[in-house]
Amino acid sequence: MWREMAADDRIEVNVDGFKVVAYSFGSSTETVFCLNGGPGLACDYLRESHSCLVDHGYRVVAFDQLGTGASDRPTDTSLWTIARYVEETETVRKTLGLGNVHMMGHSWGGWLAIDYALAYQENLQTLILEDTVADMPHLVLELERLRASLGPETVSMMQKHEAQGTYDHPEYMAAVTILNYRHVCRLPEWPAPVRRSLDDWNMGPYATMQGPNEFLYIGNLKDWNRVPDLPRIKVPVLITHGEHDELTPACGLRMKLGLPQSELHIIPNASHMPFYENPAAYYPILLGFLSRNKAG
Repeated sequence: MWREMAADDRIEVNVDGFKVVAYSFGSSTETVFCLNGGPGLACDYLRESHSCLVDHGYRVVAFDQLGTGASDRPTDTSLWTIARYVEETETVRKTLGLGNVHMMGHSWGGWLAIDYALAYQENLQTLILEDTVADMPHLVLELERLRASLGPETVSMMQKHEAQGTYDHPEYMAAVTILNYRHVCRLPEWPAPVRRSLDDWNMGPYATMQGPNEFLYIGNLKDWNRVPDLPRIKVPVLITHGEHDELTPACGLRMKLGLPQSELHIIPNASHMPFYENPAAYYPILLGFLSRNKAG
């Protein structure tokens, strides 16, 4: 089960002249390399929910992506592309000498992990895709379905504010808040690492790449679709989703059907953060997959 712990090492990595800060737990040769969601979030929420894997013989590495957490925060919007983040991820892996890794991508980190796998598959031992998608246009259709559950009048209200760009209007924000508590984290009180990441959110990368909130995709990734490329990924893949996930189980099935060596697990009584919402169901699935796919 997750718990907060201090990193054994805090490493500053030079990425094209910028400082990117990485955190390492444990010393095993079996490394779980974590790519957190956002874009624009510090890695706290994913780092703290998975550093406990050291108890099971794994090294865990996470890093604050450029623009987040303790890393540098430039304001040049041309930096906020998935291709640049792929190269940043590879720079961190090489600088830390991680070798082949179990790459874990959560949410936006899963999109990043898929593009990384398509570029650098030889560096992967396994790929773990948590609460993520491979087809943004399909996700948009799924989000419209989730939004529809609020009722036609509320959907009409949201569409009005989206057309006007008034995303900060109280009635629009109230609707988004309801969706967040249904489909992002269903706990009555969100865990401290989640709150830390959210409180330090850099909206620069997020707005440029995704959009103004979790349920409206209008950024530079809105047309991103890697489903045709998924058969090229030959390493073992674990796909997990919460049953109420904003990035829905249907998105997970779409990935599973394209990945030659994949398994899909739906975590009950959870949404976008099963590792906090239902850890008793989540961790055995993850640990079983890692155990079956150790090196050698």
